[in-house]
Amino acid sequence: MLQATTESHPLPGPQIAQEPMELEQMFQDHRTRVFRAAYRITGNVNDAEDVLQTVFLRLARRENPGAVQNLESYLYRSAINAALDLLRSRKTSNSVQLDDVSPQESSFSFSLNYSADLRVWLRQALAKLSTRHAEMFALRYFEGYDNREIARMLDTSQAVVAVTLHRTRGQLQKEFRSFEKGKN
Repeated sequence: MLQATTESHPLPGPQIAQEPMELEQMFQDHRTRVFRAAYRITGNVNDAEDVLQTVFLRLARRENPGAVQNLESYLYRSAINAALDLLRSRKTSNSVQLDDVSPQESSFSFSLNYSADLRVWLRQALAKLSTRHAEMFALRYFEGYDNREIARMLDTSQAVVAVTLHRTRGQLQKEFRSFEKGKN
């Protein structure tokens, strides 16, 4: 005897996690770290909030977000990559946050403006790097992870991390010298 089955077919489009409480707990546990990583790359609160939302929406669309191996690493890497994607999507960014600009003309004012320009330059330079190189650089120099930790997070060897960071620093140093010449 055949029995009728009542299978529900999902609607086309992205699937949202079936476990909202689990996802909400993940958000509560990791949102600060994801936001901080995004902010260190974008330098802008609004952009960091957009990245935070993007990361957790991507996680929610996964078929089983709770099955992600090493969730902390996954979210952190997702935040860095989403922030880099955001920077890459902008052709140029000449904006400087008001907090970085002093109303008085002084050497201190010059220092603040120069510092803001330097941050903009670094963000643009990171956006030009390959995703893997920018990710390693951000993990090492923005977040303070050592090469062993980065290798574990990215499932590679410490030697690959060391070589990549060395080459990335060399590339950024060359670009920085050009930046410095342009400022003088």
